[in-house]
Amino acid sequence: MTKKVVTITLNPALDLTGHINTLNVGSVSLVNESDLHAAGKGVNVAKVLSDLGAEVTVTGFLGKDNQELFCQLFDEMGAKDEFIRVNGATRINVKLVEENGEVSDINFPGINIAQAEIEQFEATLERLAQNHDYFVMAGSLPKGVSPQLCADWIEKLHDMGKKVLFDSSRDALEAGLDAKPWLIKPNDEELSIFVGKELSTIEECKAAATTLASKEIDNIVVSMGANGVMWLNNEEWLQAQPPRMQVVSTVGAGDTLVAGLCWGHMQEMPKEELLTFATALSALAVTQVGVGMSDAKELATLQQQVQLLSSEASN
Repeated sequence: MTKKVVTITLNPALDLTGHINTLNVGSVSLVNESDLHAAGKGVNVAKVLSDLGAEVTVTGFLGKDNQELFCQLFDEMGAKDEFIRVNGATRINVKLVEENGEVSDINFPGINIAQAEIEQFEATLERLAQNHDYFVMAGSLPKGVSPQLCADWIEKLHDMGKKVLFDSSRDALEAGLDAKPWLIKPNDEELSIFVGKELSTIEECKAAATTLASKEIDNIVVSMGANGVMWLNNEEWLQAQPPRMQVVSTVGAGDTLVAGLCWGHMQEMPKEELLTFATALSALAVTQVGVGMSDAKELATLQQQVQLLSSEASN
């Protein structure tokens, strides 16, 4: 069992979250309360893993001009900061959370990454690979990092025998799928975009995900919001259904699922326990504002309420 993990956030963001009654498109929407905090998918995963007890090293690219909230968070988490500092400011993403739980994301482009900074990152990755087995690469790509370059990094880690959990979307996801990541976690919407058609049933999601198994990806996990989580491993599907939750915000729920899957594997949990644990962790995330795991007792209770189904994968 290991506790050491590296999370990679190539395009972090400061998340400005505003809670509103309803979003009035094209006119004024009044924000009831707001919060600005360090985020990005890999950073969110790192926060949850740290709460679970992991020894986390964080890396990626960070703008020099507004790094304070990130440094503060890494300090609080006790994470080892291996981010490459680049000129400019890390982007700010706006999330508007409505009373009904709907979230509107306005994501800005990231900073521009120069060749020298890419080389610095690659040297860092190689060094961290000497004493880490688990790498979580999550989120979008900044300017200067192409989908193919991202895929090259995944493949290089794979060739070194590392377990890469890859969570991205669109072009980055498409390129990364051919680089043999160890685990991917598309949601139903990302899977729909990838296969080029809307997937409206669980069976359609399964069929689409099964086509990815030929790419030598050991673990294909599909998150379907309130419909739970499906996991394809060794030609067997395992499906977990959480109880209905009182949704406060879905921000970070997918990242929390990735953290749960990673921690479960690091702790060598049996498959059924691992999936119910990660599903419960993710379900708990929608009941709170902000990312993190604070109540182990509540998590254990919720885990017992997650229902499991399993089936053979049909080719």
